[in-house]
Formats: sequence, C-alpha cells, structure tokens
Amino acid sequence: IRGLVASHIKIDPGFEAAIAAALGTLADAIVADSRDEALVAVEHLKSNNGGRVELVIADIESKVKPANLPNIPGARSAVEVVDAPAGILANLVNVVIVDDLAAAKALYVAEPKALQLVVITKEGDLLTESIIRGGSGQEPSKVELVAERDTAESRLNSVNTEIESIRANLNTARSEDTTAKEQAARALAELKKHDNELASNAEKLGRLRVQVEALDAERSRLSRVADTAKEGITAAEQTVSSAQNALDAFASQERPNLDLSSREELVLALDVSRQRELDVRVELGAATERLRVETDRALQLRSQIGEALDAIEKSKAAAQLQARQLKSAQSTLEVLPLVLSAIESSSQQAKLILHDLESKRRNQNEELVRLRGETATIQNRLSSLTQTVHDIELSNHEKRLNLANLVAKAHDELGLDQQILVTEYGPDQPIPDPENPENTVPFVRSEQQKRLHEAERVLDRLGRVNPLALEEFAALEQRHKFLTEQLEDLTKTRKDLIQIIQELDEKMQTIFEEAFEDTKKAFEEVFPVLFPGGTGSIYLTDHDNMLTTGIEVNVKPVGKRIERLSLLSGGERSLAALALLFAIFKARPSPFYVLDEVEAALDDANLGRLINIFADLKKSSQLVIVTHQKRTMEIADALYGVSMRQDGISAVVGQRIEESE
Repeated sequence: IRGLVASHIKIDPGFEAAIAAALGTLADAIVADSRDEALVAVEHLKSNNGGRVELVIADIESKVKPANLPNIPGARSAVEVVDAPAGILANLVNVVIVDDLAAAKALYVAEPKALQLVVITKEGDLLTESIIRGGSGQEPSKVELVAERDTAESRLNSVNTEIESIRANLNTARSEDTTAKEQAARALAELKKHDNELASNAEKLGRLRVQVEALDAERSRLSRVADTAKEGITAAEQTVSSAQNALDAFASQERPNLDLSSREELVLALDVSRQRELDVRVELGAATERLRVETDRALQLRSQIGEALDAIEKSKAAAQLQARQLKSAQSTLEVLPLVLSAIESSSQQAKLILHDLESKRRNQNEELVRLRGETATIQNRLSSLTQTVHDIELSNHEKRLNLANLVAKAHDELGLDQQILVTEYGPDQPIPDPENPENTVPFVRSEQQKRLHEAERVLDRLGRVNPLALEEFAALEQRHKFLTEQLEDLTKTRKDLIQIIQELDEKMQTIFEEAFEDTKKAFEEVFPVLFPGGTGSIYLTDHDNMLTTGIEVNVKPVGKRIERLSLLSGGERSLAALALLFAIFKARPSPFYVLDEVEAALDDANLGRLINIFADLKKSSQLVIVTHQKRTMEIADALYGVSMRQDGISAVVGQRIEESE
C-alpha cells in the first residue's frame, strides 16, 4: 500500500482541473503495489466491517498508450500531461483534454469517433457519448488541492527568495549611503587640516624671510668691518715697512753718538705700532670667523626657505586636490537626498509588497496546514490499513505454518498424507460412536474437541510415555552386562597387580638389605682410610619398614668426641660424604665413574688419602676425573687437556702415561 492517488501523480500546470474531473472518485483512492495486496486489503475490510475502499493497482502488465487524437489544435491526451504509475495512467488512456467547450464541439464535428472518448475541458467539464458533466461552483478535488499545495510551496519559495533579494538591495543601498557620508566627513576634515597647514607654513615663511633680511644686514655690516680692518692692516704694514727701511738705513750708517732719549721714544713708538698691528690682526680674524658663521647660517636659511617654498607648493597642490575632492563630495551630498528618497520609496514599496506577500503566505500556510491535516488523516487511515494487511498476512502465514506442521505430524506419526486425511477423515465423513463403535455418527466439531480435551487430560495424568523405552532398556542392559564384565576384569587385574607389587616390595627389601649391609661394611673400611684412627658407621632409622626408612651416618674422627655429622667442620663433612659415596661404589661397583674436582679443597695429607681410595677404586671401575691437582694426575693412566693453538682454535691434547714411561 503506497498511499493516496493524489500523492502519486504529477500534472502539468493548467491541467489540474481536467485531470481531477477525469479521475473522479479515483483521486481519493489508495494505490496498491499488486492485485494480491489489494485483494487482501478488501478481505480485511469485509471481515472487520471497515467500510469500503477504492484501490488502484500501481503495476500492471499491459502497456499504456495514449489514444489516437484527431488533428484539432489544443487537443492533448491526458496520458501526456500526467506522470504517474501505469495503473493510474490506464484510467486516462481514453481521455482527451481540450481548451474549452467550443473546442470540444469542434472535436465532435471533426471526428465522429471522438464520441467513444472522454473529452474534458481545462475547466473540468466532462463530455462523453451519453454524459455531460460541468458547470460552476465545484469544490476542488484532492488532485487540485495537492497541485495547489505544490504551486503554493513553489510560489512561497520564490517570494521568500525575492524578499531576501530586496532586503539585500536595501542593505546595500544603506551601506553605500553610510559610506558616502563617511567619505564626505573625511573630506571636510582633510580640507580643514590642509587649511591649518597652509596657515602654519605661511607663518613659518614670514619668520624665515625676516631672519634672512636680518642676516643680509648683518653680513653687510660685517663686510664693512672687514674692509676697515683690511685698510688698517694695510696701513700698519706700510708703517712697519717704513720703520724697517729706516732701521736698515740707520744700521748701514756709522753709529754716531746716540741720543738715548730719542731712541726710547722710537722704541716706544715701535711697540705701540706692533701692538696696534696685533690688535688689528686679532680683530680681522674674529671678523673673518663671524663672516664665515653668518655665511653658513645664511646658506642654511636659504635651504630652509627652499624647503618651505617646496612645502608651500605641495600644500597648494594638496589643497587643490582636496578642493576637487570637496567639490565632488558636495556634489555627492547634493545627490544623496535624491538617492535616499528613492531608496526610502523603494523600501516602502518593498515593505508593502512584503506585507502583501506575508499575508498571502499566511493564507497559503493556513491552507497548507489544512491540507496537511487532511493528508495526515488519510495517512493514518492508510497506515491502519497497511498494518491490518500486514497482520492478515502474518495470520495467514502462521496458519500455513500450522497446516504444514499438522500435515508433517500426520505423515510422521500416522503415515497419512493430506489428501487421505481430507478424503477419509474429513469433517464430512461419519465417525464411530464412542459408546457403540459399531455405529457411526456425524462429525460435530464441538463434540470432537471435547473428546480431544478429555483424552489429553487422561494422557497428562498418565505422564510422559517414552515410545523408545524398550529399545533404550535393551541398550542399557547390554551396556550393564559389558560394564559388569569389565569390572570383573578390573578386579582380577587389580589383584594381580597387588600381588606383583608385594613380590616387588619383598624383592626390593631383600636387595636393599643386602646392599645396605655391603655398604655398611665398605663404609667401615673406607672411613678409617680418610680419617686415620677414626671410626664410622651407618644404620637404619626404621628397621621395621625397609622401603621408607632413612639412613643415619655416625662418624667419630680421632681426637674428637663427635658422633653426629652436622657437628663436623665443612672439610670433614666433605670427607665423610666422600667416604659414604666410595663405600657405595665399592659395595655395588659401577663400570664407569665421573668425578669433577672432588679434591679441589683438600690439603696434601687428605689428598694423599683420597688418592689411595682412587687407586683402590680403579681396580674395579674406570674413573674419569676433572682435576687441577698434579698428584691426582700422577696416578692417571691417560691425561687429556684443552689447548689453544696459534690460530686461536681450541684443540684436545691427550697423553698416555704408560706410553710416555
């Protein structure tokens, strides 16, 4: 079940009323995927008194082809203007859509076979050979409402888009207005700043001009002072030259009797002239230095004047540029009120349009809410029908499974198939009378169900019955017999094993007693060799249980009143242990012994005693001794050592003592 027909078709704009009239009540029908599902839904409605419903099969096997239309302008097949499942289009195959009633009349006149078709105008007037349906005041159908809903949603989306565009344009215009005002304010501020800079530069220029004029006057005065100083220097030089000439002339003459009074006057006059010359020279140097300083200052002032003039020129250029910018800003400000007025007008118009669109949108939203409510109601009904169909399918599936289980149970337990059960034991067949089995009675389901329940209760009271009990008993009996035989065999085997263990214990006890006595005698012989003058013996801790008894070693070295091994020193305990070990070797000799540095910690005296034991032991067994003691090596028959050659590889070196001797 898919849903309503109106929700599964798409109609070209302008043909909604025509398609609604063509579908009629099918616009409120429900679309089903297949014929079986539609039949299941109808059966469910019948069984539950759910009313009546009209179903359209979506998928049909036959192909949908539009009807052959006569050559009438504006006539179109309804199949061409609708996009829907094939089952819906099959109901529109013989439908022709024309513009109006006049076009319908022209169609019937031009093509008499058109009477076999259903002719519908775009306004929804329907014409057939025997029926004409039309007029005004018809309520919109589900198809028209769905189409209007889709159109309203599309228009609403376009209106929202247009509103967003108008808002964006308004925001852009406001932003441009704000930017223009900010630019004008910045231009006025720059103009005021430039005027202030011009006034400041003019003031600086006036001060510089006054300074230049003062410097020119000072330079003229200093020039005059310098000229006067030069004239004084020249006169002083001439006086000095005249005095020098007079002095030279006087020196060339014979020296008369000098008048000292006149000489002193001349010397005084010469000193005065020289002092005057020195003063003039100093004043000339000072005047020259002042002239140089003033000249440098004048040059610096001229440079500053040039820079000031350049700054004035730049300021004038900037002022002209700012004046042009101010003029442009003023023109922009003059135009801004018109622009703002246009923007305000456009904004007011946009607000009016927006208000109208908002009211239309509210109306469309209300209509959309109403349509959605109706759609939700229909969807709920559809969901209920779908759930009902699903429940019916589950119930049918369960019944089919129960039937299959019953057939399989009858075949397994009774060996009867379905056909024999229905033919011979069906409800139409008579059954034996429970009271008189020779007679038959008609089958009554309620009575037979009572008999079945009574038999089931009796069977329950009997308990569970195992039909395989005999087979299981035979198998268990055979298993019991087998296990009994196995148990007897195990009991017999256990007795045999216990007897073997007893025999082994007796033999092991005898062997142990003999070995212990021999070891005891050997220990009493070996211990005095390692401990001259001492005595030693071994004895059993438990004579009654030879297999679990322990052995106690009792030694008494010469000069010591010690009988327990734990009271000896470390070296003495080692010799006592060697004595017990060699006693075992002598009592039960082995063909081969390996001893690893057993004499490493012994002194020469004890080593000599141990070598005597080795010499006695080698008579019955072969000894391999690892040692570093030369005295031990002396009693060996062969020596073997490991040596490293010059190439760094280890090699075994052997030497037989008898061959060397």
